[in-house]
Amino acid sequence: MNSTHHRLLVHNGTFATIGPSGDITGARGDTPDGLFAGDARHLSRWQLTIDGTTPTVLVPASEGPRSESVLIPAGSRAEPPAHTVFREQTIADGALVETLRITGNRHHAGAALVAITVDADFADQFELRSDHRWYEKPHAVRSRHVLPDGIEFGYRRQEWHSRTLITASPPPDAVEETGSGARRLVWRISPEPQAAAELTLRVVPLPHGAPEPASGDDGFLPHAGRAGADGPAAVPPRDALAADMLTAPGAGTNGSWPELDAACRRGLADLAALRTTATGPDGEVLRVPAAGVPWFVTLLGRNALLTSLFALPYRPALAADTLLALAAAQATADEPARIAQPGKIVHEMRQGELAHFGQVPYGRYYGSVDSTPLFLVLLGAHAEHAADDKLARRLERHARAAVSWMFEHGGLRDHGYLVYHPDQGGVANQSWKDSADAICHADGTPAQGRVSAAVAQGYAYDALRRTAGLARTVWDDPAYADGLDAAATALRERFREDFWMDEHDLTALALDGDGSRVDALASDAGHLLWSGILDGDLAVRAGRRLLRGDFFSGWGVRTLAAGQGAYHPLAYHRGAVWPHDNAVLALGLARHGLTEEARTVAEAVVATAAAGNGRLPEVIAGYAREGHARPVPHPHACAPQSWAAAAPFALLTAVATRAGVAAAA
Repeated sequence: MNSTHHRLLVHNGTFATIGPSGDITGARGDTPDGLFAGDARHLSRWQLTIDGTTPTVLVPASEGPRSESVLIPAGSRAEPPAHTVFREQTIADGALVETLRITGNRHHAGAALVAITVDADFADQFELRSDHRWYEKPHAVRSRHVLPDGIEFGYRRQEWHSRTLITASPPPDAVEETGSGARRLVWRISPEPQAAAELTLRVVPLPHGAPEPASGDDGFLPHAGRAGADGPAAVPPRDALAADMLTAPGAGTNGSWPELDAACRRGLADLAALRTTATGPDGEVLRVPAAGVPWFVTLLGRNALLTSLFALPYRPALAADTLLALAAAQATADEPARIAQPGKIVHEMRQGELAHFGQVPYGRYYGSVDSTPLFLVLLGAHAEHAADDKLARRLERHARAAVSWMFEHGGLRDHGYLVYHPDQGGVANQSWKDSADAICHADGTPAQGRVSAAVAQGYAYDALRRTAGLARTVWDDPAYADGLDAAATALRERFREDFWMDEHDLTALALDGDGSRVDALASDAGHLLWSGILDGDLAVRAGRRLLRGDFFSGWGVRTLAAGQGAYHPLAYHRGAVWPHDNAVLALGLARHGLTEEARTVAEAVVATAAAGNGRLPEVIAGYAREGHARPVPHPHACAPQSWAAAAPFALLTAVATRAGVAAAA
């Protein structure tokens, strides 16, 4: 989330976006404020007044898992305010918890009228976006019920029923109507001189049909960074995290690279906050990485898989939960509206009202060509890292179904490559660069017809190799393994012939419907190094090409090389810099012995993190570091965002990798 005016609180699938005073106004657009759960806004107004006026912000809401602000009512130099309000807000156990301490500043008692105006519009996230879409909601009814200690807002549309429960201690003296749907909770308080009166409020969103959030400490964070009884996890200190990581010279875990240490600590805390509840094949409750705030606090297959791959050497349980959740959602039938075929791994899962009623296709949507091979890559990598074949045995049926999808529906058998057709009602481009204009020629002309994206072929190659390994060592099926290995070898040979552009030392971005190369010079080659479909001299040439000045901004490698007609420094996938994309490149460079180049990429990304107090955003603008002392933010970046949060761990792995030793994952 990219805004200088808002603060973010997030934990376990619930998040709040608040203003500098801690208020919520009901804003829409790029940075909507509110309390969100289950893809809906459960609190659209939360505005504090003292004696009928909005207090002045003395200290704006702080960043971190617990936001603190200091407010004062009207006053002057000659007559300072009678009270000071210390406001604390956090997300804990799926609820927004607020504590107000109203301190009397004078030597005699003075009364104050404290009020909070509250409302819940239950807007679906798709309604709040800046594209101003409008959706019919026939027979929808909102309700308000006053409670002894607060108020309950309700929303019902046919079988859909969501609620927001607001309670306070002590209970409000009155709950007033406002002339709109909002209600005003009112307290008349009289703090003792130089003492404080305290109010505690709890806002519990109750989305329709949402699973119970996972609870308890599962050891994801080091002890010093775990949640206490009063709130979510804090950023763990360096020594607690370092003791929990692989020790490698130059990797930063011994304190020799403190900026990388800081990025890993912040990334781990962000990953802990972003985990959300999912269900496994046997109904078990799992914790998986949601993609990012504010628009994607949900399970996205590709995002969760890459996040889990980055974190695998340090948090293997994240990979296990991700694999189980995606196996549970694996398609079993042809559903054209969802782009689903048997064996395909889900791209996106939504819990909101519009998805429930089919007004958007994303309730369970399969519009990605790469989630399925990445599922196999993670399954194979997990088995190698964990030295335990239980999960690989349990998911054998799902893995074989995923392989079958790649051949029978994905395009390997009929076209020689994984392919996709743009979905007019959903996602146009179905590899990681999924914006509508991302897959284009150097002059910006979009690819036409059926698309074979280069990155997807790399993932397919790696998936075939890793699944062959599972078949040989875990499933005791050498014939199946031999067939997959042969298919991988043939795919790599075809790929070199069809995609490699010798004059550019790079591969094409894609092939279009007639097999022509989509010739934009793009960062995707880094993924091809990582997957191994490019090796030897071609891998070295491509890796070094990506470090030239038209690609390398100083903050990382751009998604598209500057100087092309398609390039724009603020285009999401045509010039901006993505930390996770650079993390994949660093792993690929290390895999092929380009250790100095891997270090260069890592240093650039770590510098980006340092400029954000250790946090990496989803994406930054492609402007060069020369002439810009700080990275230029991207206006539509999610932050925190899970694969950006996990990117420092991939960098840690990459700089610890020695020449000739394959990077973890």
